[in-house]
Amino acid sequence: MSNLMMKAIFVAVFMATTCVPGCIFSNPVVFDKCEDRDNCLTIAFEAKEEYSNTEENPEQLADRLSELLGMEVEIYPVDGPAGTIQALRYGHADIGFLDGGAAWLSWQNYGLEVLAAEQKADGRPYYYAIAWVHKDSDMAQAAMDDDNSTDPFELMAGKISCHTSALGSSGMLLPMGYLIDNGYMEVVGDPNDISSLTDTVRNHFSDDSSIPSSGTTYYKYKGSLRCLAEHELGDATDYISFAKDPTVPDYCGEDPEDWCFEGDFTSTEDFYPLPTTGKAPSHPVMYNPEFFSEANVTALQNAFATMNGNSADLDILDNVLSTPGMTITNTTEHISNYGDLIEDVPGIQAYFTGKYGLED
Repeated sequence: MSNLMMKAIFVAVFMATTCVPGCIFSNPVVFDKCEDRDNCLTIAFEAKEEYSNTEENPEQLADRLSELLGMEVEIYPVDGPAGTIQALRYGHADIGFLDGGAAWLSWQNYGLEVLAAEQKADGRPYYYAIAWVHKDSDMAQAAMDDDNSTDPFELMAGKISCHTSALGSSGMLLPMGYLIDNGYMEVVGDPNDISSLTDTVRNHFSDDSSIPSSGTTYYKYKGSLRCLAEHELGDATDYISFAKDPTVPDYCGEDPEDWCFEGDFTSTEDFYPLPTTGKAPSHPVMYNPEFFSEANVTALQNAFATMNGNSADLDILDNVLSTPGMTITNTTEHISNYGDLIEDVPGIQAYFTGKYGLED
């Protein structure tokens, strides 16, 4: 073998074994472990390789909680919501962070509970699910009437509905669950199959209703509102945008999108919010009462309350959890109403079970 070829092989092996963090050969981040297992808080956390070199490293949160609690704190890496649920279910971790759907499923199926919740940008631990309509629509006029002689939700049938996605919380699951639960619309198809939801929507509203896929023009909150603002297939008064309460100020407020005030919309006052159909919860902090005592719950809640009170700790919460603060709450306050509404969506239990990989 020639010297040139030997050098080439050496360089290749050297590059492979000294690859910079983030490349395919890099080692996963390794977290410190508790030395005293009897005085240890374990946090299930969806860890990524790049956490070892960024401010997002959850060790920041672990170190600060260790100071506040007077105990060791370690990170238990998981690969997603299913891993978090199973870690809590079997006592491998004391607390973990889940989205609203996973939290509700884990509460219903495994008895996991909520002790705190991340805050949204405006400081609330939830958004209200809102149906936005044109102020001149019969739905808005009914909502404005003081005598409440006409129910605005009864006037939705046949309208062109704009959703955030096929299974978004505020843009689909909460409002459809509310309408089904209160007898405004009937389930079409198999009540145990999530695909029946699309048929149910198009049967009650219009075949032209927007149920967008990822990356399309009318996807997510922005897209749902744009669908209403542009109302391409009819009058604005025949459209409904299912979204959340900050949607109009977010996209058509101080710095409006180009599409906000074309057609029949000339100001934000033309967008009218109907009464809410429920609250979409933020990501809660979950625990298993079988393994995590009430005394530990109270201590951790006090620690989060302390972190809410100073800028250095708020920076940690922002860096690690992308939240401006933590709200101290419980299961009933945070997710029970959400669950009461979405449980009437056809196939929702099976959908969440499959989504989070928890088929037993």
